[in-house]
Amino acid sequence: MSSIADMRISHPYDETPDLSTVWLRVFLEVARHGSFTVAARTLGWTQSAVSRQISSLESALGGGPLFDRLPRGVRLTEAGRTLLPHAETVTETLRGAARELADLRAAAGGRLRFGAFATADAALVPQALAAFRARHPGVRVTREEGLSPALLDQVTAGHLDLAVVSATGRAPLEVCDLHHLLDETLYVAVAAGHPLAGAGAPVRLDRFADADWIAGSPRPEGTLLAAAVRQGFRPRVAHVVAEWTAKQGYVAAGLGVTLVPALAAASVRPDVALVPVRQEDAPPRAVYAATPRGASPTPAVRAFLTALREAAARVPA
Repeated sequence: MSSIADMRISHPYDETPDLSTVWLRVFLEVARHGSFTVAARTLGWTQSAVSRQISSLESALGGGPLFDRLPRGVRLTEAGRTLLPHAETVTETLRGAARELADLRAAAGGRLRFGAFATADAALVPQALAAFRARHPGVRVTREEGLSPALLDQVTAGHLDLAVVSATGRAPLEVCDLHHLLDETLYVAVAAGHPLAGAGAPVRLDRFADADWIAGSPRPEGTLLAAAVRQGFRPRVAHVVAEWTAKQGYVAAGLGVTLVPALAAASVRPDVALVPVRQEDAPPRAVYAATPRGASPTPAVRAFLTALREAAARVPA
């Protein structure tokens, strides 16, 4: 009785033989050594087992002999010589696939596609990426920058393997699996000569209720400035500036103040001072690594998550 593993389902008009990779391996060993006996010794099989495998292969290919049986050894027939390069190609392809799969398991190959929001690129992501590249130089890495909602869309659509996102705004965090990295405190960036520039203790956010603000949007809702609305005042956005380096320029020139998360604190220019804000007024912002919901992270993603967690642990509280 045939075992389940031996059963084949074929279309009545499909004349392509269903070849076993074991048959091809045995065929190549016999062809290499010109002997069933030596091939059996190399494979650790009996000679009769090798002979049965070759007979099965010959039957699958139409019944013609692949080897001439000689008094001393065997020799490829015309059919055997025709099959030889194809058998070599198939087995080498399978070996290559096995090597690539082994590399994937060890995060020594494959790819990593990730994205991050802008302030995460100030220190967190570069530190994590440097550590990851040092440990896994064979992984092909591509990266893009964007707002958290757009990055989450990319993850759910399968265009990114991972995204570093924040809980600020209307990001639909529940659409992905979230891996918590850190909770970052907020500061108000002021010009170096501002009266509160030397404040060591956290201050109330409403101390800046009458200030001009520099923000990425004219509306505070969905931005870091939503914390001010919750404190009972609506910030007067005097300048809408998207890029963080440009915001610093406006602050340094005395044109207003802006909120700065801890991830960007290390990159502040020397003519800008950071004033800590009371956590009751501006609660820390959660930062996550988002991966596709329900999908098993690849070894490269798991390795990058480890690097992100290590980098997050070095972000000042």
